[in-house]
Amino acid sequence: MNHSSRQSGALAMRVLIAIAFTVAAAFAIACGSSDPASTVTPIPPTPTEVAEAPAPTSTPPNPEPIAFEDLPRREDADLAGIDAWLNTEPTTIANETSKGNVVLIDFWTYTCVNCLRTLPFLQEWHEKYADLGLVILGVHAPEFEFEKNLANVQRAVDEEGVNWPVALDNEMETWDAFKNRYWPAKYLIGTDNEVAYSHFGEGAYRETELEIRKALAAAGKDVSAIPIGEIENVERDATAYEVTRELYGGYHRNYSVFGAYAHQSEYYNEPDATVEYVDEGTYPPQKFVLHGLWRNESEAIVHARTTEDLSDYIALRFIGRSANVVIDPPESESFRVYVELDDRPLAVEEFGDDIKHDVAGRSYFDVVEGRMYRILEVPEFGQHILKLSSNSSNFAIFAFTFGVYDGGF
Repeated sequence: MNHSSRQSGALAMRVLIAIAFTVAAAFAIACGSSDPASTVTPIPPTPTEVAEAPAPTSTPPNPEPIAFEDLPRREDADLAGIDAWLNTEPTTIANETSKGNVVLIDFWTYTCVNCLRTLPFLQEWHEKYADLGLVILGVHAPEFEFEKNLANVQRAVDEEGVNWPVALDNEMETWDAFKNRYWPAKYLIGTDNEVAYSHFGEGAYRETELEIRKALAAAGKDVSAIPIGEIENVERDATAYEVTRELYGGYHRNYSVFGAYAHQSEYYNEPDATVEYVDEGTYPPQKFVLHGLWRNESEAIVHARTTEDLSDYIALRFIGRSANVVIDPPESESFRVYVELDDRPLAVEEFGDDIKHDVAGRSYFDVVEGRMYRILEVPEFGQHILKLSSNSSNFAIFAFTFGVYDGGF
């Protein structure tokens, strides 16, 4: 790229991000970014969608049962463009319903915290109703490139106990056929090949199970002896008044009207640029701050050098009970990330599932694969400064997510 082209590109990005800051601020006010009930991950708009992208809703609608052809999808929508199958031979919705089965389509991806929180309920439904004709089809629609890797998905399926069929929708063809916009999203299809029910996001677990039972009963199955789950929504901290939104590291999500996740303006000068950042001690809500040498890539913010003294870090102010981070190392070599809360190591009662202490009393986790790492669960809801540092140039942060659950991620 010549100098004038680079200047033009940088200027365009500055104009775009200025618009993004303005619209994102207005969106936060209009849609209530402080709402702790954000249980769904909408697909982020790309830069080309900025002008026309509809505002995602923090608490998406749960429509009344509607006919298959009335859903926002093609009438002939089925599984399309599937790259691989796990736990089953290839199949289709039409094939399963023609056998008298009820099909529950679950759009998910293995680093999505909202999706992971729903998996125990899917497991319960699978155990209760599979023998009566319920077929759960997990459509794995990746948010990041590394989630397309079959070995990565297989590992996640094994670790999370997903023992129902999983279809890898790497090119999002099935996602597009359903005109879906959310992780997770569920579509319940009866033996008549019509969608009887749909739900977007977490929650409504008892309601969803009742719809499953209704569809099975309509197929001639007797579910009366099977107890119904009692949990409609997982308990949240009763004192929680706000939760920090999901924060993305890569410029693909930052250069949009719902982006502006990076606080420092240098981030937006040019894509794929390596910048020496200085943390000036200001931590605005809903944004991250960098210190040291970092490179902004399309999907991640990447530590751009090897250090010896943990001098480079990423920090942010968050509001909530828990924090998680999605990391995928550019190279296969594992590395260590140190975690501090309010300028101190984590106490044992604040450990996320992946945290350990070293001999010096520092809290850390080891990155060995691309996934979501559970790094923090504090006993009480509150506001804190979270800091992550690593000496490795393999340190690539894709996203942070936060929660307000009582004793959960």
